[in-house]
Amino acid sequence: MVTVANPIYDVVFKYLMEDERIARTILSALLKADITHVEVRPHEYVSDKRDTLSVFRIDFGATIRESDGSEHLVLIELQKTWLPTETLRFRQYLGVQYENPRNIIDDGGLQHGIPMVCVYLLGHKVGEIEEPVLYVRHQSYDYNGVPVTKGLPDPFVDSLTHDSIIVQIPRLHGQVNNRLDKVLSIFDQTRKDPENQQMLTLDDNQYSEDDVEMQRILRRLLMATTNADMRMDMNVEDEYYSIIESRDTEIMMRNRELAAANAQLKQKDAQLEQKDAQLRSSLQMLVNAGLSIEEIATKAGMAPEDVRRIVKG
Repeated sequence: MVTVANPIYDVVFKYLMEDERIARTILSALLKADITHVEVRPHEYVSDKRDTLSVFRIDFGATIRESDGSEHLVLIELQKTWLPTETLRFRQYLGVQYENPRNIIDDGGLQHGIPMVCVYLLGHKVGEIEEPVLYVRHQSYDYNGVPVTKGLPDPFVDSLTHDSIIVQIPRLHGQVNNRLDKVLSIFDQTRKDPENQQMLTLDDNQYSEDDVEMQRILRRLLMATTNADMRMDMNVEDEYYSIIESRDTEIMMRNRELAAANAQLKQKDAQLEQKDAQLRSSLQMLVNAGLSIEEIATKAGMAPEDVRRIVKG
């Protein structure tokens, strides 16, 4: 068994992805593609922390080599978050990427957006979806719903649509059945050290010594455990999320109390409305019986104007 730094932490994840070779290994596994080169693009390592949100982003330019030997450039927008996150934040950042002039290429005088793939590493589950990794890919159809393949891929179409890969980290349960499972196993939070969530305990036997790329990842995470500054940053992240959790718990309890109070008020309002309806019905019966407003007021112990108001509704 080997103890390594937990890459769910932003500072560790950043340190891991700074290694171009490791970035290629992880992104190649996720995209199921032969990525020959990656480079971090501007606005890298954006940590967007707010009261209820923490999203860590890295944008890559990746060169993919196809089976026929041809190569093409794609943008990979990688976002990682610990907490359940507003999808609007992801959409807003995606819009920024589409507008970025650096993400546009000139093709013989025609400008096209570079094809984009969005990767979301989520520290929470998405609804009832059980698959740990979800591939969301666009497809083109004609009017009758028949897939269109002739002429595709096309720069115009690819400029306006993008694929997504959603990884639900809590759905990773230690199973290693393929290359992607092996790569993602370093994010598996079921492997957390029970006494220190900043560390993962991995079974070194699952990573063959012949697998040079995985050994490189393990060494990088092992090195992170000895970095004092990194450990300090991890402590800061823990404190940050602890404050958020305490605050959210307090808000949740307050919301429950408010909901209970509102329910009681609604019940009282309903009871009052029922009593008003009963009183109106009783007074109307007296009016129908031929009694004057003054007589009814005297019998009911009410002011005549109140009787008139209630009867008129």
